[in-house]
Amino acid sequence: MRIGEVARRSGVSARMLRHYDNLGLVRPTGRSTNGYREYSTEDIRRIFHVEGLRSLGLSLREIGSALADPAFTPSVLVGDLIQRTEDRLKRDQELLERLRMVDASAPVGWEAALGIVELLHGFTSPYAARRQQAALAPTEAVPVPAEVLAEAVLAETDPNVAGALRWALARAGGDGLATLSPGLRSSEADVRYRAILAVAEIPGEEATAELVRALQDPDLTVRGQAARAAGSRGVPDAVPILVEMIVEGVNDVEAAEILGTLSADQGSADPILSALAGALDETGGDTAARLRLTQALVEIPTDGARELLRRLTDDADKVVARLASAFVKAP
Repeated sequence: MRIGEVARRSGVSARMLRHYDNLGLVRPTGRSTNGYREYSTEDIRRIFHVEGLRSLGLSLREIGSALADPAFTPSVLVGDLIQRTEDRLKRDQELLERLRMVDASAPVGWEAALGIVELLHGFTSPYAARRQQAALAPTEAVPVPAEVLAEAVLAETDPNVAGALRWALARAGGDGLATLSPGLRSSEADVRYRAILAVAEIPGEEATAELVRALQDPDLTVRGQAARAAGSRGVPDAVPILVEMIVEGVNDVEAAEILGTLSADQGSADPILSALAGALDETGGDTAARLRLTQALVEIPTDGARELLRRLTDDADKVVARLASAFVKAP
């Protein structure tokens, strides 16, 4: 079969077939009666092999090597192609997100658009100082969309940079709480923790409701942060988690102080005291936990708390009894 007919039937252009010939990838091996080179059935089969491999993303050089290697293993090649495709899709997705962020900022003119691009580069810099500088950049000249800041907040591990980003998000306007939603629902506890830290700096009932939902988080660090923030807002639902933090020794001093503040509300004082007393009974022989709970009682400015401390002066655990006695005798 001559080159023109092969091109017409295969859909591969004559120019590409000549290119394959020059590369030694597919050369017509037949001859017509008048001496013209023709493609044999095997040559045409090889053309379709080449086209099939090209459709998977292989270069012509890779195709030539694969077809020339008798020990060629398709599974290895396919695995490599999958990885390369996934990497390309990731890059494309990152580009798409960046374009959406620029679009969300509604830049007026190229100068504003390039300013947003520069900030995006700043947020992804490997240097913490550069990321912090981007977070603290004046928003009047280049307004940063809340979505951009939220994404940076959820990814940031440096505490100083994270603080600057949360500050920027709180003053960025827009629905900052909605932009943090992916982080609040993340399967990674570290991301949920960063999201709760940001929510804690957003005022309003919706943010408080989100903190209350996070009290059910399976990770103590996450629900503990939610409890500290919710408790500071006067939410009584935080009490059980704050007591748990004291028992576990996780930010126990701060948790005790928040309980003390909450107990100023007459309606919360009795439930707090009951929770602390129950925890003292449940911890049994855990002296360290019972000492922390005893210290927490000192933060509760009620007669009931002082009475419980008096009872603890006769506690079977002498270490706890001595600490309780010291507090009771203190002016």
